[in-house]
Amino acid sequence: MKDAPETRVVLMTGVTRGLGRAMVSRFCESGCLVLGCGRSAEGIAALQQECGDPHRFAAVDVSREEDVRRWAESLLKDGLVPDLLLNNAAVINSNAPLWEVPTDEFATVLNVNVLGTYHVLRHFLPAMVTRKRGVIVNFSSGWGRSVSAEVAPYCASKWAIEGLTQALAEELPAGMAAVPLNPGIIDTDMLRSCFGDAAGSYLSADRWSRRAAPYLLSLGPQHNGRPLTAPGGE
Repeated sequence: MKDAPETRVVLMTGVTRGLGRAMVSRFCESGCLVLGCGRSAEGIAALQQECGDPHRFAAVDVSREEDVRRWAESLLKDGLVPDLLLNNAAVINSNAPLWEVPTDEFATVLNVNVLGTYHVLRHFLPAMVTRKRGVIVNFSSGWGRSVSAEVAPYCASKWAIEGLTQALAEELPAGMAAVPLNPGIIDTDMLRSCFGDAAGSYLSADRWSRRAAPYLLSLGPQHNGRPLTAPGGE
């Protein structure tokens, strides 16, 4: 008799809305153990109630390293090491020419999108590296490989994610992978902040997740360092 397949542990940031929220449903349906965080305590409580145990969700601001450290310690002490780590949490600036973007707004974009990614990697990667197993997917954007007017801070943050991830890929032991992923253009609140109602002409997060989640679960060491684009979001 064959042994039952090991449950895959998926850890993801930014799970209370948009792509993150849609992916939670898909990973749960796939039989994965989902560990997620988001800034909305109300949203986290609703997710925990909906998904139930053994899935675990926590209110965490990834831009605050102490928050991430406590979250990581609470999971790692229970042996919950990610097999798939998805840095999905992100914010975008309000549309404006660069010279009109307030300093605190620019800083918030970088603190969440870049420092937040770093904080999660800093506190979860050591356990993954010890096992020499696991895939890290840092969510980039089409604006991490091209640019557009009035979203310069967001572009800067996603270009940083591309470079950070490809450099990380060269540091990982054999058997692991780090991938910058462009999810494509998806109808989310973030896209609507830029495109307005025109965002409705693009794929919904729910429909996108039905192709993207299996694709993410299929990634392995052979993809290390490769800038990828999720299916369905082109």
